Amino acid sequence: MKATEQLGKVIGNIEKVIIGKREIAELSLVALLSHGHVLLEDVPGVGKTMLVRALAKSVGADFKRIQFTPDLLPSDVVGVSIYNPKDMQFHFRPGPIMGNIVLADEINRTSPKTQSALLEAMEEASVTTDGVTMQIPKPFFVMATQNPIEYEGTYPLPEAQLDRFLLRVKMGYPTREEEIEVLTRSQSIPPIEELESVLTLEELLKLQEEVRTIRVDDTIRTYIVELATQTRRDPYVYLGVSPRGSIALMKAAQAYAMLKGRDYVTPDDVQYLAKFVFGHRIMLRSEARYDGITAEELTERIIAKTRVPVQRLVNQ
Repeated sequence: MKATEQLGKVIGNIEKVIIGKREIAELSLVALLSHGHVLLEDVPGVGKTMLVRALAKSVGADFKRIQFTPDLLPSDVVGVSIYNPKDMQFHFRPGPIMGNIVLADEINRTSPKTQSALLEAMEEASVTTDGVTMQIPKPFFVMATQNPIEYEGTYPLPEAQLDRFLLRVKMGYPTREEEIEVLTRSQSIPPIEELESVLTLEELLKLQEEVRTIRVDDTIRTYIVELATQTRRDPYVYLGVSPRGSIALMKAAQAYAMLKGRDYVTPDDVQYLAKFVFGHRIMLRSEARYDGITAEELTERIIAKTRVPVQRLVNQ
């Protein structure tokens, strides 16, 4: 079965639960295929948790959920060693981070110390406790959520930690028709309860390897770097996109190309994904906020004024 067909089945499966959010489902898969993670910013009740559960069920993954609160400790995330008097040994009891797909709910409601425990696992795909490093099972994907409305009692993620997320996305409210359909489907058995796996973990791991073979032409790499460079030069920007952001955009574009059935990346892929990859990596000056300019809007302006490569790719 072609990769596009496999991924299409996963998206179709998610759409049985989450109505009208195909773009979010696709972007979640892009991050998963790229070994990346997603920061999902939106108000409560729009289906963030259901989205992650549907994705985990669709690929037969072990799903874990962490509800971040001010009193949560790093050991509550990573795990803890417990002494067993029978054999007089300490045994490690893994925390919820040791799963394939992890929902980090309201990550900005816990202390920076606990946040760092999660972010270390995201970066290294491993955890360290009592001086022992343990690998997290593969695949490993984190979707962290935060409420963009209520900031009282929260700990905003600093730029260096935001940079660990491949994409930042927003779900938004459903349309009137979509919300009516949600009510209709929820009247009897919740769709998530009847959802079955359409992709195995072994197949997913293979797709993650195939993504790396998606061709990125020199002109595309140059285009990505030029976009990143422009974010560092813009007068509205205090801190622009780092080289890590450029790498993230290239990897995301490779996964998106596979999702669309191509073995090569196009400038359109880069342009579409740029605001999701660059938006949380750009720190704006106060002048931009006074003028009502967001990082996503700034990214679109940079795309509009940057020359697009037109060289035809070989064997396209």
